[in-house]
Amino acid sequence: MDDHTTLRMMNEASLQQQQAVREQTFSPDDTKQLRRFSTWEVANFIFGVNQDTFRKRLMDQPELPQGTVEKSNGQRWFTIDEIGRLRRGLKFKNKSLVPPRPKGRALRVGVANFKGGVGKTVVAQHLAHAAALDGYRVLVIDFDPQATLTHSMGLTAVSEEQTVWGIMCRDLCKEADRIVETYDDPEDCPYPASYELPDDVQSIGRQKFGDFILPTCWGRSIHIIPSCANAAFVEFASAQYRNLHPGWTFFGCVSRYLDELPDDEYDLIIFDCPPAIGYQSLNATFAADVLYIPSGPGYWEYDSTTSFLGQLATAMEDISAGYASHASGARLKLPKQFLAIRVLMTRFEPSNELHEAMRRAFNNVFDGRVCENSIEMTRAVEQSGRFQNSIYEQDYREMTRDTWKRARKSFDDAYAEFRETILSVWPEQAKPVRKAG
Repeated sequence: MDDHTTLRMMNEASLQQQQAVREQTFSPDDTKQLRRFSTWEVANFIFGVNQDTFRKRLMDQPELPQGTVEKSNGQRWFTIDEIGRLRRGLKFKNKSLVPPRPKGRALRVGVANFKGGVGKTVVAQHLAHAAALDGYRVLVIDFDPQATLTHSMGLTAVSEEQTVWGIMCRDLCKEADRIVETYDDPEDCPYPASYELPDDVQSIGRQKFGDFILPTCWGRSIHIIPSCANAAFVEFASAQYRNLHPGWTFFGCVSRYLDELPDDEYDLIIFDCPPAIGYQSLNATFAADVLYIPSGPGYWEYDSTTSFLGQLATAMEDISAGYASHASGARLKLPKQFLAIRVLMTRFEPSNELHEAMRRAFNNVFDGRVCENSIEMTRAVEQSGRFQNSIYEQDYREMTRDTWKRARKSFDDAYAEFRETILSVWPEQAKPVRKAG
């Protein structure tokens, strides 16, 4: 017979295998290091300029980063931070390489669906990496207790206090005191103040704002609010916290936290959501300006996406009705509205007739909200999951250039459409939300 000791044994065996994978992927000190990018990549795929023109401009501006030269072949390689400095220092045909950035705060994008295996983390990861290479400063938030995105960003030791769980405890303490202060006589408040909350909530809630944002192997280009396996208990803990404080708008924690960020701290904030509608995914939903819904090209994925849309709509409607009177003081706008919703097909094979048929079905049902560019299933994409590296992190010298270029084109095209979408709605986030009606 099997019991919890069996599960523990299986877990320990898997952790050993996990460590073996990291030893192949990370540096000897168990730290993931982002590879450098060649002159060919920087010119053709990042800046979109002629390689010879790029080389000449480097010679003309020696004060800019010149990269690291390989002695064997004279090839120059640049770090992500050096690419950022080049972007800010170079112009081609008098045109800046800095991407457009509308005024206002960072745009927030949630990547969510029910179905596991549809590529939520892959999409969130690649959008973040593509945006960073495009010159945007990105914050990613890992809401998923599986913590795959966290591990892919090079973080291996994370405590639950550093996750969204910690943000929720901090928010509960702050909101508890704010609500008490709305009463002329604190004794009239039916809810507890922060000092009356459990000790563990108070302890985690005393963390500083910046304690949750950690660096990644992408340097200054990408930071992360990570997740970990213990964060799975946030669903149970949050239910307990709601019982302790029924007036707490639990679904607005992350939104309020992000509102504390200076507008110019980041350009994009991308959420990787768990495959469920719970406290964490609802926080992501109510914080997001744009909702991206990845879905595979099969009927089961379509069926799951349909269920996700219905249940999320019900949850949002119930929350909007139940907490309408709390919204103003809690700095929330209800009912929740998105600037855009998009369905992105993943694991797509253009030569597969069934996949093409499903794409037509998706377009018929979700008219105008299905991305034109799907994420194609290629050998390079399959390999990217092996060591938790995106196609942008994979060294093209480890495969044929055609294989690498084909996979990169799929993600580049999807990102280009993503960028067009967010730039079209970005200015709207600074405007008052219209009443539904």
